Amino acid sequence: IGLKGTMSALYLQDLSKRVHRGQKERALNGESTGGKSYGYDIAPRYDAKGNRISGERKINEEQAVIVRRIFTEYVKGKSAKKIASELNAEGIPAQGGRTWAASTINGNRRRGTGILNNELYIGRQIWGKQSFFKDPDTGRENGRLNDESKWVRADVPHLRIIDDGLWEAVKSYQRELDAKESYGEKRRPERLLSFLLKCGCCGGGFSMISTTPFSWYSGGRVM
Repeated sequence: IGLKGTMSALYLQDLSKRVHRGQKERALNGESTGGKSYGYDIAPRYDAKGNRISGERKINEEQAVIVRRIFTEYVKGKSAKKIASELNAEGIPAQGGRTWAASTINGNRRRGTGILNNELYIGRQIWGKQSFFKDPDTGRENGRLNDESKWVRADVPHLRIIDDGLWEAVKSYQRELDAKESYGEKRRPERLLSFLLKCGCCGGGFSMISTTPFSWYSGGRVM
């Protein structure tokens, strides 16, 4: 039992390395390594013997229009949540027939996920950004960002949907949003009605100056 367990573990490690090597080769050739981004369809090819050659993709023109719309409206200042809401209201399905969500559009800028961060739309495929590990306690897979030196890049100009000008405009707008003060950094009221209470006589704001009931400061006088 121990010998079989060891041999099985070695076999799985070797299989994982071979699969990774095969995916890397496909990525270098600009072919799909699995999955399908919104805006594209699988375009199978066949060799002389009739065997299917996988990994080829083509632009889905109907979805490409939606991709350009998302980029254009985002640059004009419309939020991802608003864009997603409008797409759902119009009955336009997201990838896999699902509904749109703000996270589908925004994604994670650092990890390159989401519609607005997918470099495939400018004809550049990047593979190997993340590694996934299964948590033995929860059974869930967790992603970990790899060092940039391990990323595999390939130019796929035939898959370009967004021009460089629109892409750079989105990246510039995202940088402006990053530079703004986050919600957690903004000054928050200490109490539920802070800054909201106003004097009915003079319209001045209220501030509590003691713990004694009805001891409030308003309009230059203590009430």
